[in-house]
Order: sequence, then C-alpha cells, then structure tokens
Amino acid sequence: MDIITLLGPTASGKTALGVQLADLLDLEIISADSRQIYRHMDIGTGKDLDEYTIHGRQIPYHLIDICEPGYKYNLYEYQRDFRAAYEDIRHRGHTPLLCGGTGLYIETVLKGRCMPFVPENKPLRESLAGKSIKELEEILKSYKTLHNTTDIDTCKRAIRAIEIEEYYRDIPPENRQDSPLDSYIIGIQIDRELRRKRITERLKSRLANGMIDEIKALLDSGISAEDLIYYGLEYKYLTEYVIGTCSYEEMFSRLEIAIHQFAKRQMTWFRGMERRGFTIHWVDGTQPFDVLSRQISEELKAQMR
Repeated sequence: MDIITLLGPTASGKTALGVQLADLLDLEIISADSRQIYRHMDIGTGKDLDEYTIHGRQIPYHLIDICEPGYKYNLYEYQRDFRAAYEDIRHRGHTPLLCGGTGLYIETVLKGRCMPFVPENKPLRESLAGKSIKELEEILKSYKTLHNTTDIDTCKRAIRAIEIEEYYRDIPPENRQDSPLDSYIIGIQIDRELRRKRITERLKSRLANGMIDEIKALLDSGISAEDLIYYGLEYKYLTEYVIGTCSYEEMFSRLEIAIHQFAKRQMTWFRGMERRGFTIHWVDGTQPFDVLSRQISEELKAQMR
C-alpha cells in the first residue's frame, strides 16, 4: 500500500476522522481540498486547523496555506505539489493519508496521471477568443469525453482545457505513462437528510463566527471581488452580499442551496470513481469517530502488514 485515502462530501467530518486515524497510525495528512491551499481563507474553506492537534500532539499536514488568495491554482500544480509532499513523507518512513473532498484532485493523483507542464499557446488562444461557452464545449468534446464539468465553468477555463488537450495530442503515448498509487480508500457516508442538516448548521455557525469579516478582510487587503467570486460557494455568495448585490436573506438561501448541490456533485464523483475501477470502503459517518477510527485502524494495520 502506497497511501491511505479518506474522502467524503462536505460536512461529513473528514478532518476530524482523518486526524484520529493519523494519530493512531502515525500518518501524515496531505490535503485534497482545492480551496484550503489559500492563506487567509480559513473559515469559508473549513480548515479547522485546531483539529490537527490531538492528545497534545500536532498531526503533520501538507498542501494547506501554500498560496496567496487571488492566485489561480490548477490541477497540474496540485499534482506536482502532491508528488513532492508524498515523496518527502515516504522518504522519512511514514505513510501519507490523502484527505479531502475534491474528487478531481484525488482521482488524478491516485491514477498517477502523467501531466507535463503545458505552456501558453497564443495562436490557439487567439483563434478561440470570442467563442461562446457552448462552442468551446463542443470543441473540447472533440478531444475527450467530458467527465469534469469545471473545465467548462467559464470561457477562460474551457480555452485552457482545449490548450492542454492540443498540447497532449503531440506527445507520444510512450511519454505519457501513468504511475498509479496503491491506495486503501475510505469513504464517509451519511444520510442525505442528515448531511443537509449538518450543512445548514455549519453554515449558520460559520456566519456567526466571523466568515463575513473574513471576506471583508480579504477585500480590504486588495483581493478583487471578481477573484473571490471565482472561488465559488461561500466566497462567491458572501462577496456578493458584502459588495451589496444581494441581501443577507438572498445570500443565505442561495449559498445553502449551492452547498447542498455541491455535496451531491461530490457524491456523484465518488460513485463515478467506483465505476472507473476504484474500490471505496464506505463507513457510517454517524458513528462516534473515536469508535470508527479504531475500527478502521485495525483494518488498515492488517492491510499494511
């Protein structure tokens, strides 16, 4: 086994369970969260960094707080940074625990996808400028089947996705060999209605504990509203509220719905991973995590022998 993976939808308790497993098995956590990489974006991304201290011990974590807000981090950079953290942990004789809910990141690094750096193709970009998102989607479909809808969230992302596929088209297959990782994958599963209840309670808690002030501080530091909206969910809807384009009630309602939809998409991705050949060992996320972590750790010890 190369790595242990813990995944689940938002509000399922991944960090809390991951920290308990890391404590029991002497693991180091590699975050698989596309927004927790940003500094100063703490409440909205749910970093909960205080949870990484357990029994007076600090659990080592990686790929959290590695970029300044406003930067457009991408999948290539995540794979590069993941590989560096993974090799470092393994070199020191420890086992990494990949923990998070960004399915694209998790699946890409577990597959060990070969992703060479793709430089900017100015002539291609110029030829695509002015095309609608629907036109760009059709062009991208000519290269590949679209599993990842974030590629077509915006025209800018779609153009970059086309640019990447065009670059890969010229790389010989022998130079694009994947290096998959052997991972025991644990998935946290909770009932849909309980998940919705947890999401709503967590949203209310975050709003009561400074999430709006966090958005204001980011805007005051010079981060543009457009850049914060780009990060989606809490940063999109709270920024719109702070700059006055919607009321508090509108913000809360739209954000609550968006997070519910996001959690549903996460579960759809994880089920898709199973169809694509990954074995996910689902556990009941309503059990006390101290009990659950002991049960899982015994199974993992047997797998690691």
